[in-house]
Amino acid sequence: MNISDLLRPNILKMKAYSSARDEYAGKAMIQLDANENPFAGEFARYPDPYQNELKAKIAEAKGMSANKIVLGNGSDELIDLVFRAFCIPGKDNVIGMSPSYGMYKVCAELNDVEYREVLLNSDFQLDLTSMMNAIDENTKVIFLCTPNNPSGNVLDIEDVGRLLREFNGIVVMDEAYIDFSTNPSYINTLDENPQIIVLQTLSKFYGLAGLRLGIAYCSEELVAVFNKIKPPYNVNEASQKLAIKNLATIDFSNYKRSFFELKEMLLEALQGSSEVVKVFPSEANFFLVKFKDAHFIYNYLIENGVVVRNRSNQPLCDNCLRITVGNKDEITALINVFDRYEKSIIYR
Repeated sequence: MNISDLLRPNILKMKAYSSARDEYAGKAMIQLDANENPFAGEFARYPDPYQNELKAKIAEAKGMSANKIVLGNGSDELIDLVFRAFCIPGKDNVIGMSPSYGMYKVCAELNDVEYREVLLNSDFQLDLTSMMNAIDENTKVIFLCTPNNPSGNVLDIEDVGRLLREFNGIVVMDEAYIDFSTNPSYINTLDENPQIIVLQTLSKFYGLAGLRLGIAYCSEELVAVFNKIKPPYNVNEASQKLAIKNLATIDFSNYKRSFFELKEMLLEALQGSSEVVKVFPSEANFFLVKFKDAHFIYNYLIENGVVVRNRSNQPLCDNCLRITVGNKDEITALINVFDRYEKSIIYR
């Protein structure tokens, strides 16, 4: 596969903006090149446009080369960059699975690109026949989310493998929740699958949602494309510094052990509720839960100070709520709310 053949012609031809930090990236005692305010404090200077120090920390944590990493203002920016790089507005199309993360469709509409949704099967796995039938000569990208949101399951590796073999285009593997999973990441397959872009984030497992830091792992050829089209200073200096500090100081191995204990605690509580029909298997930090009456339970939880996500309007998710694995106090509070509800039924 020739990546250049997939790029929009204008992207292939364009010349990237050259910032002051591009033209001189070394250390200097006196910097008079970027029209910065010399009287300000810690954040007076423009940030490293390529976030090299932060990328090195992420690469070390993931066992990856920093040359295969692109950082964005959240994964949402990276999703948008995929559309800008490969999809000609009004002509090309992309394919996504349903139900799944809603920003793929939003970015498609924003970029005037047709978004073709293919319904998952009843086990929230790919319907390969329908997906392959949706592909035509103008299909540039397929978005796959694994573990999937809102279902929480990972996609079957054989199904994904077949798709990679048969589709001559870009496949985006959104792995926002992979660090909660016992399954391996697709970043380990980049060398054999140069058409893959793996999206991860520091928002979920690493607890830095407020910093807005998304990660794309891809071939060096694709990294060069994204570096050419992204805004020059898309990740601010404060986010870079705070992320480096957190990656260096937080004991994530201890957090992961605690997480699985709390996840089991929540699962047992949900399975013990008379209002729960099914708790779907999850490899993420949430459960999709089918209730007898999800709307009633959702409003009851709201009345008792607990906010969850009502996903009942999504395909295959009738009467389903998505419930995040919180900390021990939050889960205990949720359990107590359910206990009060169960007791109210008994004494009615």
